[in-house]
Amino acid sequence: MRYLISGGIVLAGLAVVAGASVLQAAILLVLLPFRNARIRSCIVFERIVGHACTRLAGARIELVGSEHLDSSRPAIYVVNHTSMLDLFITLRYMPYGCVGVVKKEVIFYPFFGQLYLLTGHLRVDRGRHAAAVASMRSLGELVRRAKLSIFLSPEGTRARDGRLLPFKRGMAHLAIQTGLPIVPMVIHGAHRVLRSDSLSVRGGAIRVEVLPAMSTTHWTTDRTDEATEEVHRVFREHLSEDQRPIPPVAS
Repeated sequence: MRYLISGGIVLAGLAVVAGASVLQAAILLVLLPFRNARIRSCIVFERIVGHACTRLAGARIELVGSEHLDSSRPAIYVVNHTSMLDLFITLRYMPYGCVGVVKKEVIFYPFFGQLYLLTGHLRVDRGRHAAAVASMRSLGELVRRAKLSIFLSPEGTRARDGRLLPFKRGMAHLAIQTGLPIVPMVIHGAHRVLRSDSLSVRGGAIRVEVLPAMSTTHWTTDRTDEATEEVHRVFREHLSEDQRPIPPVAS
């Protein structure tokens, strides 16, 4: 029964995304020659889809640290990734003028993926290091020129058990190229509301904790491992025990 109900919720969510996508696609086609305008025009679509889909999933979201979501100050917003619901939580709270960085497979998401191609946001082929680095460099140039913010999930994939995965170094490279601070957005409990391996929607409480901006002015290209670990440590310290990485077993 839960699966049937959840399936109906998922279909309702797709209907919301489809309807909003048609309207947003029309706007984006008009703005096709203007990438910066396309990125900034998406804020209404993002709010509608983010709010609708999280509500349909029965997510009761507590936002802590909203003062750190500052549209007037470009930053790199970094989010942990345990559920497909994370995407819609991020859309719900994404500051104005924020460009996304997601894996290339997003184009296979019904409606949303096809619309994403029109937005001007960036897709990264994480399976090819050289291509990913080139994409990050291109994004860095766009961000500096248009004074945009960035949001990304440095794990690169969803954690099946809700536990924090290692971060990829692309986040550090972007921060060094743009000079932007890092703003951690720690999502607690999304994996229990919508599991990564199922369409079963359970509903429940999710806490989104936005932390103060971290300066990246001391980061250098020869120390990206240390920079990446610095941010990973902040997430480990704020996540509950059941979402922290399992410590390696001593041999």
